[in-house]
Amino acid sequence: MMNKPVVLITGASRGIGAALAEKFASEGYAVALTARDMEKMQILAANLTKSYKAETLCVPADLGKVEDAERLANAVLKEWGKVDVLINNAGILHARPFLEISADELQEMLDVNIRAVFLLTQKVVPGMVERKDGTIINIASLGGKNGFKGGTGYSATKFALRGFAQSLMQELRKDNVRVVTVFPGSVDTRLISRNPDAPDPASMLQAVDVAHAVYAAVSVDARALMSEIDIRPLNPVKK
Repeated sequence: MMNKPVVLITGASRGIGAALAEKFASEGYAVALTARDMEKMQILAANLTKSYKAETLCVPADLGKVEDAERLANAVLKEWGKVDVLINNAGILHARPFLEISADELQEMLDVNIRAVFLLTQKVVPGMVERKDGTIINIASLGGKNGFKGGTGYSATKFALRGFAQSLMQELRKDNVRVVTVFPGSVDTRLISRNPDAPDPASMLQAVDVAHAVYAAVSVDARALMSEIDIRPLNPVKK
């Protein structure tokens, strides 16, 4: 079994996922990365090893596919024997008027934003419960608390994620397993930049801001639980 703490990060090839990987690598974690783009993951992993001497594992996966969630969990557990921190970061956003969103686009958001989270978390929780230690981090969105124009499908999945996380937190806290949901506002990533109603990028959060908030929730004193964290730009300016 890996003698360092292990973090598994989904959607880890860019944006918030890459920032999370760098933050946890800098804190001495072994970092398991998953995304669809193997080349970008390998570049990131090489940089983490060079900068922080981090041990890394890259597992390509399309979390829209049920079998990939299981294969991902099995690969990390076989290689390192445990997952101490699972960060469900991968997400899909189709931000358009309600009548323009197709059934396939809605299904894609449901599959990645909630079903994949549910299935992957099921695979790593048993080990956490057995060890009486672990943290599940869900990267949601302020769109999971407040609807927004063009967000009918996306907000529906993020509201669902919040309900899942609140319920799971109540189940697992007796086993010393934390469940934390982070609700970022506008973050300067490709996911948001395609939204024409997004603020000016100069006033948005940066991915590293979210990474720091996540690490704070993981590293808080063992008796404490930050079950939900809102993080938003201090002074957003419209384009």
